Order: sequence, then structure tokens, then C-alpha cells
Amino acid sequence: MRPAAIQFVDSLHLRKNAPEFRTGDTVRVNWKVKEGEKEREQAFEGVVIRKTKGSVDATFTVRKMSFGVGVERIFPLHSPRYSSIDVVTKGSVRRNRLFYLRALRGKAARLDSQDEAAAAPAKA
Repeated sequence: MRPAAIQFVDSLHLRKNAPEFRTGDTVRVNWKVKEGEKEREQAFEGVVIRKTKGSVDATFTVRKMSFGVGVERIFPLHSPRYSSIDVVTKGSVRRNRLFYLRALRGKAARLDSQDEAAAAPAKA
């Protein structure tokens, strides 16, 4: 059990509009980037390969392929630095951590989407 003072301070920093997504979903994170005095938004789109639990320190890792090179980025879930997280597609996976995607290339690295997984038993 955490002390009440720490819980109170953590509750002040929690994001109220944190979106619902799971591991395996393809998301687009609109991250605010500060360059000099200017600030702009930069989209980072990829597959969520990991989500960690926690109150204020919860994070999620997004992996994408950029010019044939795998790029992973860890985002804090309750950070004020992103404007939105958009779920592009829902993935159908059985695991919570998809580190095996690092070893796969090309079409093998694709994940089934949830609507395809739901339609497959109906065909049989």
C-alpha cells in the first residue's frame, strides 16, 4: 500500500483521457517535438509490442520499420508531450510482450487484425 500523500500527487499527474489500446494494436502517436523555440507534432506509427503497468510511470513501446531498419520507441502513457494516440488497427495476439517480432522480417512480421480473426471461425 502506498502512502496517501504519494497517491494524491500521482493522481494529479494521471491523464484523464488516456486511450484504450492493447499489445498488438497498430497505433499512431502524435508526439510534440520542440526544435529550438518552435514546437511541432510528429507522428510515430507502429505496433505496440509492450505495455507496462503502473500509475504515473506506465509506459508502452511502439515498433516500426523505417527504411528496412527496426525502430522502437518507449512512450510514457501519462505524458503531456503527446496530443493523441490513434488506434489504426486492432491486433489479435495471445501474448503481452511481442519481442519475437524483432527477429521476423517482411510478411512474417505482420499480425492478424481482430476483424480477420473473428471472421476465420465463421468460414469453417
